[in-house]
Amino acid sequence: MQLPPKVTSRAFERLAEIGAAGDGKALRIAVEGGGCSGFQYDIALDEPRPDDLILEGSGQKVVVDQVSLPFLSNAVIDFSEELIGARFVINNPNASSSCGCGTSFSM
Repeated sequence: MQLPPKVTSRAFERLAEIGAAGDGKALRIAVEGGGCSGFQYDIALDEPRPDDLILEGSGQKVVVDQVSLPFLSNAVIDFSEELIGARFVINNPNASSSCGCGTSFSM
């Protein structure tokens, strides 16, 4: 059974800090072919589209297109701040392996 991805409050809070909703944009999470492990995440601010899954919190939106949705079933979208930098991260239980860069994975 496919479950929609979840977004942490920390990720929604970071979106609020950068003011994404003020521009009418949402954080788009997509999965594309490529990367060093077979698939890669594409994370960008974008306009929501009519067929997107829209996840909302703290007045912010995260959107996932219908093609990417099965790859992100039950994934957790979070925001991480570390010494090497700050970024949105995806903890994906469907990925069998991932690359050290954190944006590429295989299933």
